Amino acid sequence: MNHENQKFCQSCAMPLYNDDILGTNEDGSKNEDYCIYCFKDGEFTSDRSMEEMMNFCIEKMCECHPDMDKSEASSMMKDVFPKLKRWAD
Repeated sequence: MNHENQKFCQSCAMPLYNDDILGTNEDGSKNEDYCIYCFKDGEFTSDRSMEEMMNFCIEKMCECHPDMDKSEASSMMKDVFPKLKRWAD
């Protein structure tokens, strides 16, 4: 698998590995920027702050990657999240 062109949700940083995981726009079309968990029917599914989203995602990241500890996941999130479309200044 080529990770060089891998897209990530611009809210939670989850890999957008296929169209089934893409969120939806108001008209029901797929949204290329966000996952189904963050964006549905043209709206974000939660009003979490960036910090709240990072804390939520740290737990999920450690569940999916048992070899990663919370400190590593947190460090990665702190680097990545400010660059995501939803959180960028």
